[in-house]
Formats: sequence, C-alpha cells, structure tokens
Amino acid sequence: MSPDAASASGSQEGVREPDGPRRRGGPALKADARSAVPDVCAALAVTATVFLFLFARVRSGESSTVAVMPFMKDAGAYWMYFLSQAFGWSGLLWAWITIMLGLLLSGPRPGRLPISRAGLERWHRVTSLTTLALMVAHALMFAAELVRYKAESTWTERFWEAFVDTFVPGGYSSGTGRLAIPIGQGALYLAIPLGLLFYVRHRIGPHTWRRLHRFIVVVYVLSVWHTLLYGTNVWYAEWPRTALWLLQLPVAALLLLRLLRPARRAERLTWPGRRGGGTDRPSPPRLPAWAARVAGRVAVGAVLVGLVAVVASGHDGGRERPAPAPSPQAPHDHGSD
Repeated sequence: MSPDAASASGSQEGVREPDGPRRRGGPALKADARSAVPDVCAALAVTATVFLFLFARVRSGESSTVAVMPFMKDAGAYWMYFLSQAFGWSGLLWAWITIMLGLLLSGPRPGRLPISRAGLERWHRVTSLTTLALMVAHALMFAAELVRYKAESTWTERFWEAFVDTFVPGGYSSGTGRLAIPIGQGALYLAIPLGLLFYVRHRIGPHTWRRLHRFIVVVYVLSVWHTLLYGTNVWYAEWPRTALWLLQLPVAALLLLRLLRPARRAERLTWPGRRGGGTDRPSPPRLPAWAARVAGRVAVGAVLVGLVAVVASGHDGGRERPAPAPSPQAPHDHGSD
C-alpha cells in the first residue's frame, strides 16, 4: 500500500509500467509473496521487539496503557492485547515505509539512490503485502483478546461478539472505540483492495489503476488517526506521541513535492486553456479540474504547516497523565468520551 505509487507506472510520458513480475494476476502476486518472506520475518522481529518493550514498560509501571486501564498491570494475563498493540505499531511503521517508497517513486526522481528504481518498486510491493499482513494480525489479536475476556459467555457468543466488535462497523459501542474502531476498520477494508489492485491492473487498465491507487493515502491517514485516537501508548503528551507526529512531517513534505513537481506531464499544473507547444503535449485541464489540483496542493501545504506547528508548539492533542489512576474499565471500554 502506498500513496500514488500508481504514478510510478507512468512517471514520465512513454515510460512503461513499473518493473517487476510481468506475469499477470495470481503468478505475479505469488512471486511478490515469495519475495516478501524476508520482509515479513523482519516485521515479525520488529513486532517481537515492540512487544517486549511494551511488556517491560508494564512491568516497570511506566506503561501508558496501564495508566488508562490499571487492571492491565498483569501483563501476563493480557499478553494478547499487548501483542495486538505490537502488531499495530509494526504495521504503522511498515505503512510509513511503504508510503514513503510510493512517494519517492511517483514524484521527481532523486539524483542518487543506493537502490535502482526497479529495486524500489519491488521493495514497495513487498512492504505493501507485509503491511496488509500486519494489519490483519493486529485486528485478529485484538479479537482474540476480546474472546478471552468474555469468559462468562459461551464460546459461540464469545466468538460472535468479538467478531462484531472487531470487524463490523458500528459494532463497537463503548468509549473512544465508537469512533476509533470504525476508523481502523475503514483503513483495513480500504487497504486490502487498494493494495492488491496492482495485480489486476491488466484487467482494469493502468489509468483506472492509477486513479484508484491514489486513494491509498487515505488508508495511511486513517491508520494514523486510529492510532492517535485509540493507541493508549500515545494518549498522553509524552515522547511516543511526539515521535508519531514527527514521522508525519516527511510524508507531508514528500506528498507536497510530488504534487508541486509531478513526474507525469499530464499532472503538471498548467493554466487552464493554455496549450504548450507541440502536438504531443497533453490537453490543458478544464477549470474545475485545475481548481481541484490547486486546492489539493494548498490543502497539503496547510497540513504540512499544521504539522510543523503541532510539533514546534507541543500542542499535539495529548492528554495529561492523571495523578491518581482511573478506575478499572473493561479492555474495550478505555477512553470514555
């Protein structure tokens, strides 16, 4: 999954589609899945490291999650919840890597890179598949913790309620989760088809693929929003939340650069009605399309300025850590509005 990696498929007029498996559909997906094995192993190693880090913070009493839900100080009893958090964090990291690769591929080409463009494209596809796997694992471990928690119900009821809470929009009915969980579900349900569109582009056409794949940036925005709302590790105005905001600066900067200097000639911001010289030049955009492009560039620029202001001022929406620990709540009740 990456924003606008589609433009990498025709980053300049006359340039072929992205390098990579030339076989269509299933064979290409299988080839990339095999190539993703080392990447998945690296992601699992990062997930394990994050899990141990979260576990250690619980044991030391420094965990923000325990500050929100004091009963979770028994890390051994709630290990599935902390493993879900670990998958969530590694998934967000891999999404960040993927979106950065996509922006590098779809924007102006850097002068020097330690890896070829074909290598970047292959790495981009591989990290996309890994991100999808991590997102699914994050959701499944969250559901598994809910199954374990609902011990008073029958197994059928436990699995059904956990499924509804985790995967059905609107099924989660308590606290901040009423908003945060549907946002996370939206990210997951958009990521799967948008991330796999590459493998059916020969059926839908490269132009349609490029148009649809641009919306992958929405997946990333929803993922970050979900984390800021529901990630108990970044609830408070402390360094984890600051680090999360800081990571968004290069994403916004690269996205703005990609919009201001698109590699594809057809996406450049020419004045409506003005024709360049030569018959090979694309037709200028109509006024509504031109206005939309200008608005998009202004919006991304405003977001970048806002991110700088948030980081510089320290007003990042984080809450003050409460002096007395709040009363215990159910794992899926944290963050009452």
